[in-house]
Amino acid sequence: MTPSPADLVITGCTALVHDEHEDIGFVENASIVVRDGVVESIRPEAGDVRLPDAVEHIDGRGQVAMPGLINCHTHAPMVALRGIAEDLPAEEWFNDFVWPIESNLTAKDVELGARLACAEMIRGGVTCFADHYFSMDTVAAVVAESGLRAHLGEAFFSTQGPEGREKSLEFALRHRGTADGRITTALAPHAPYTVTDDDLAATAALAREHGLPVHLHASESRGQTDTSLARYGRTPIEILERAGLLDLEAGLLVAHGTGIIERDLPVLERAAGRVAVATAPRGYLKFAWDPTPVRALRGVGVPVGLATDGAASNNSLDVWESMALTALVQKSAEGDPRWLTSRQALHHATLQSARAVGLGESIGSLAPGRRADIVLVDLTGPHTQPVHDLVATLVHSARSADVRTTVVDGRVLMRDRRLLTIDLPSAVRELGDRLPALIDRSHGRRIQEYDT
Repeated sequence: MTPSPADLVITGCTALVHDEHEDIGFVENASIVVRDGVVESIRPEAGDVRLPDAVEHIDGRGQVAMPGLINCHTHAPMVALRGIAEDLPAEEWFNDFVWPIESNLTAKDVELGARLACAEMIRGGVTCFADHYFSMDTVAAVVAESGLRAHLGEAFFSTQGPEGREKSLEFALRHRGTADGRITTALAPHAPYTVTDDDLAATAALAREHGLPVHLHASESRGQTDTSLARYGRTPIEILERAGLLDLEAGLLVAHGTGIIERDLPVLERAAGRVAVATAPRGYLKFAWDPTPVRALRGVGVPVGLATDGAASNNSLDVWESMALTALVQKSAEGDPRWLTSRQALHHATLQSARAVGLGESIGSLAPGRRADIVLVDLTGPHTQPVHDLVATLVHSARSADVRTTVVDGRVLMRDRRLLTIDLPSAVRELGDRLPALIDRSHGRRIQEYDT
């Protein structure tokens, strides 16, 4: 009986793989067979081994096949506000620009921003992103259309009353496992400084009841931590512990954590649940914040995934840049050129990031049985030649524009830099038409007050 054709076969590439110790290695002149959205095999090509027929074939010569990158914390629709508030401290950025403008948001604005963001991420080799924003039904629809994988949460503040929390729960339950299983969901309280202790505890109870993870901002800066200590005698991390959010079996994803201090480390180490942190270094440099203490967090067993935050603060959704900046900023912060190595940075961009979003068993590495989330990176350009150390080339020389092909669940979303699932010119044109009304701040409203 003739076997059915594979969905996809990639030939002639150099495949990035992890061994049983999670060390990074490479298979030269490899073929990758994908069937039913899963990697079936990765092996060196040999003349006496016949590859299966395939619905689609990609010649990967001169390219590295690697796990798709994961953006562990962003606000995808905020690409509509890219560059709207520059060179400002966080309180002015929020209160004078972002939160007044966000009071104008419509579902259509969110849709167009999300579509533009998904296009940017596909072109940058991101195959999965964790999003924390408003009108998330709209974002979920764009994710389904785009073919990306996403971990989505409907954000809420305590000023919305119980309805905000209930809406977040309803979204999470309704969209969990949708888009052919590519969408996972979380409850999404904004932060300890905008959500009360009672609401945080209620969120933890709902998360336990329904088996949902939680995704929020906490200890975003050292200033927030100092203010929390002065007002409440507890750090933001200690507030999360008291609310029961560190003991969730389904997990807690903390965005930023640059204000995590020494006294927080034993709190995180004794957490009964899965706790992870997402780091977005470009935004911290812009706000003059300290970096996330990656070394200390790894020391207490907390996975640190890579992120960009929203493009309003970060200006891009480029996880390649986050990977390189994480390595460089950590070296500077620790005063140690041996930390964070290129291999460690690549590990954070792949397996560590997969664990941060709760998908460590299915994505983050290329191996039989894993979901076929794959990007092909062209290293033939002058800025990546010659290659003496392939890992260092990927981390410090390659750019997002070197991604030639992006595959999610075995489906090709971009081939040879051509987007196949998103009409980018239409999204840009429609969003441009809507910008004057969106960015109007003359009404004097804002969705929240930043007071930390």
